[in-house]
Amino acid sequence: MVPHLTLSEEADLPEGDDRVRPFILESSGIRGRLLRLGPLAETIVSRHAYPAPLAALLAELLALAGALSSLLKYDGVFTAQMKGEGPVTLMVADVSAGGSLRGYASYDAERLATLLAAEPDPGLAALLGKGYFAFTVDGGPAGERYQGIVELQGDRLSDCLQHYFLQSDQVQSGIVLAAGQVAGAWRAGALILQRIPETGGDGPPLSAIEDEDAWRRAMVLQVTCRAEELLDPQLTGDGLLYRLFHEEGVRVFPVRALNGDCRCSRERLEAVLTAMPDDDVEAMKMDGEVQATCEFCNTTYRFDEAALKKFMA
Repeated sequence: MVPHLTLSEEADLPEGDDRVRPFILESSGIRGRLLRLGPLAETIVSRHAYPAPLAALLAELLALAGALSSLLKYDGVFTAQMKGEGPVTLMVADVSAGGSLRGYASYDAERLATLLAAEPDPGLAALLGKGYFAFTVDGGPAGERYQGIVELQGDRLSDCLQHYFLQSDQVQSGIVLAAGQVAGAWRAGALILQRIPETGGDGPPLSAIEDEDAWRRAMVLQVTCRAEELLDPQLTGDGLLYRLFHEEGVRVFPVRALNGDCRCSRERLEAVLTAMPDDDVEAMKMDGEVQATCEFCNTTYRFDEAALKKFMA
């Protein structure tokens, strides 16, 4: 008899918000990731006064980046990025190897206000227009850099991801994304399934027919996952996995915790200013000081005349 939900021997870390739960379906070996963002989504999104549709899209991108990064092994940074010609020109979310998640969006405030006045709840196509969707894996100082790019397609972020996997000949995948406010705070979630060729992943080898049937069944079950379930803080992630896949048997593994530490620092900016020509530093001054604001965490660093003398010849 297929077990309903089983903890692996290593799964001693509790699930919860701002964590990724790896799992496999024991009947087929199909692997998956369940991510639910709570306080971390609220912290990152609320750092900027984004209009609600843009905030929701950024929260979804954060969930997507957090879930996908957990499927990879790297020592640097995984980045998911969308660039477009619409009112929203750039949206970025990245995850360090240590689990630091951050993100931001750049947009034309006037164009976006005009769009929202005519269409209060626009989709991705209206927000970004023509553009591209890219994933970048920076392997760190000793690793390689890989980037995959595909044209933006569809009106939802999940549509773009499916298009990416189809175009780039990646492992067959299914994804459900959700973002929204619960009790006034932003939350987001992602549920990803991946079909591993030949062996079915960590499970037993399957025949081609069995594998196809198992994948179709998993996709049918996945699409029954409702947005409100992904966002419900009262429903545990393991409880959601049990509801969706208990007939397949679910084995869960240790969670990966995410945090909101930004990688900006005063020391990094000092290094940048030191490398710049003095004339360029002078041109950056306003009221006798240089100011720089991190696009991710919105922290502003100020360098007055005394501080600048350290960097200028």
